[in-house]
Amino acid sequence: MGPSTAGSPAVLGGRAGRARLAVLALLGSVVVPLVVAGLRSVLWALVGIAGLALAAVGVWWTLAHTGALRVLGAALSVVAPVTVLTLYAAYDMLWPALLSLALWVLSVTMARTALSPGHTAAEQAEQAEQSELAVAEAPHSPWILMNPRSGGGKVGRFHLVEKARAAGCRVVLLEGGHQDVAELARQAVTEGADLLAVAGGDGTQALVAEVAARHDVPFLVIPAGTRNHFALDLGLDRDDPAAALEALTHGVELRIDLGYAADRVFVNNASFGTYASVVTDPAYRDAKTRTTLRTLPGLLTGEGASGLRARADGESVDDLQALLISNNPYGRAVDAARPGRRERLDSGLLGVVCVRVGNTAQAARLVRGARSGGLIRLSAGEVTVEADTDTLPVGIDGEHVVLPSPVVCRSDPGALRVRVPRRRPGTPRAGAATADWPRVARLALGSAPLFPGRGQHEPSGPGRVRGGGRDS
Repeated sequence: MGPSTAGSPAVLGGRAGRARLAVLALLGSVVVPLVVAGLRSVLWALVGIAGLALAAVGVWWTLAHTGALRVLGAALSVVAPVTVLTLYAAYDMLWPALLSLALWVLSVTMARTALSPGHTAAEQAEQAEQSELAVAEAPHSPWILMNPRSGGGKVGRFHLVEKARAAGCRVVLLEGGHQDVAELARQAVTEGADLLAVAGGDGTQALVAEVAARHDVPFLVIPAGTRNHFALDLGLDRDDPAAALEALTHGVELRIDLGYAADRVFVNNASFGTYASVVTDPAYRDAKTRTTLRTLPGLLTGEGASGLRARADGESVDDLQALLISNNPYGRAVDAARPGRRERLDSGLLGVVCVRVGNTAQAARLVRGARSGGLIRLSAGEVTVEADTDTLPVGIDGEHVVLPSPVVCRSDPGALRVRVPRRRPGTPRAGAATADWPRVARLALGSAPLFPGRGQHEPSGPGRVRGGGRDS
């Protein structure tokens, strides 16, 4: 393997160019409204912020109240932004506002990619070379569990049973009724299976993944479920589930983390609070919207309000309406490169997203973003969740359970060996860093160290490539 390209002139030049573009776009987002409206642009900015705040209040009233206040909230959430846009258009401020917003988005995107590894052709080529050197030995007795009903019948539509058997796999189909998925996987290991696989949803993937981790056998994900967020973050092609079978003969092996909520494993996330309570309602499956609107007021402001408390590695957060704990942190929804996805699956950390909106004023302050206190993001190795109840409803990878309170969530670093195809179209690049504007400015001027304090060979994909032996 050749030397790292992270500090080469070509890479540094590319990053400096993106940093300069970020600075220019940021300046442009400020200059455009100033040129068009002068100091009045400050007033127009305040009008826009007020519109967003009123819309947030309207959404809160719609979700947290019933009757006339809910109707008023629904109207306000629509009328407020429409009014702002109408005023902007009437005073010829619409196009400057949209252009300024586009320049701001461009500036933040360029700033974050300028500070992140894995975004140049040279670095991507090096990552591909590292993967190619870690070719995994083909399994001798692979076992695959398939759910024919999952994903609207993807198993049958993509002929997965026939293709898996042709590849030498023993296929077990989940029939109707309540079969013990974990027991089926344990029995397969006892009978000599040296690879476990699942063609189904994330909940089934998690159950079999835990068995694979306990017995230290490779695990293969076939994205035959409805959403398959786990497969997405592994870079698998969700539109072609059969392509995952290539990992049997042309695959690499990654070491990734597993998350635990008490004794329940999760590959994606565990959700607490309002969402977990809503989906446990028996009527939710057949009438999702109606059930949500009926139950939310009591859960947000009534006697049924969750009042969740969380302790994340010593940091306490109280009075939460909702809490999402993920196996490795998710990216922000506004991240243009990887919206709402995980940059890596081997950080050894849980992602923690806390929602704390208990009244109208807190809803209005959401326009301040992270400074509002309404949306809190943390990372931790262990999180304890509790409430003033003996049990807590929890949504674990889409499966709804009730666990004794408090619930201790933890990460099990590098617990799972995952077999993936060597060539997979969705292989994620390293996620974008935070837009640290002083560093961006120094990089644009050619005076910033690229990654202070970082090793040159830190893994930048979804997991560590395994060449024989567990990474430490």
